[in-house]
Order: sequence, then structure tokens, then C-alpha cells
Amino acid sequence: MKAIVDTLVSNPLLPEGVAWQRYNVDAGAVIVRKGDWGDSVFYLEEGRIRVLGVAELSENQFINPGLCDLSAGIVFGDACLYSPQERTATVVALTQVRIIEINATLLRFFLDEHPVEGYLFLKSLFLTMSNRLALANHRVEHLLAWGVKAHDIDKYI
Repeated sequence: MKAIVDTLVSNPLLPEGVAWQRYNVDAGAVIVRKGDWGDSVFYLEEGRIRVLGVAELSENQFINPGLCDLSAGIVFGDACLYSPQERTATVVALTQVRIIEINATLLRFFLDEHPVEGYLFLKSLFLTMSNRLALANHRVEHLLAWGVKAHDIDKYI
């Protein structure tokens, strides 16, 4: 993904300050907050981030479980690539990070007009999303197994 993003941000049709911006973010800072409106995708150049969900334990008692940690070289916030929408998770910097925020609307137009770059970007993004789905499935299976054992449900199965 690094080579693809480098190609995108070096293209004069996607000028810095208009189509994308580079940021340094301190450890502990929120990069994206679940529920906020978004029309951009991010590329993590350096550092580590944590993707957080929200789970209600009981009425008015919530926790923010870590869904996954991501390292440099990954795209996140990609749910907003195809249309502006609410962010689906909170993302927090675990370390000092450097990110590139890309305007999703301008990126979509560029990818439509440049099918080779578009194919390579979407192919890499699809692989990333496929890996995330496999990890999520694995975690859900283990969580369900734990719940079945913890609540002694296995005797009914």
C-alpha cells in the first residue's frame, strides 16, 4: 500500500493541502471519533494506532474495547471512501504517529479517471479488508466459545 499511496500523493492532480494533508499526532490523541461525520481516508505512515469499539455492559455503563492495533503501512477510515458517513469506530494513537488524510471525494474522482491506479489501490484495500474480516471472525468465534463455556451453555448444545 505504501507504494500506491506514494504514487497518489506525488501526483500533481492530487495536490497537497487540497486533496490530502500530512499530520503528526501525539500518543494518546484521538484521530477519529466514532459517530463523527467523515469524508476522508487515512494512511498510517509511521507509528501504531488502536481501533476502539463501544460496548454497553449495562444501562449507562459502557466500555471501549480495543478491536485491533494497526501499524504503519495501513489504510484506515476506508468506510468513508465511497460516500461521506459516520465513522464506525474511534481511532487513537498508541505512539507518536504520522498520517496522511486523503479527501475521499477527490480520491474517488481520481481513481475513476485513472483505472490502473484505481485497480491497484482497491486491490490492496480489498486485501486489507479481507484480512480484517478474517481476524474479526476469528475473534467472534473465540468470544462466542468463551461465552458458551462461561455461562455453562455447552451442555445444551
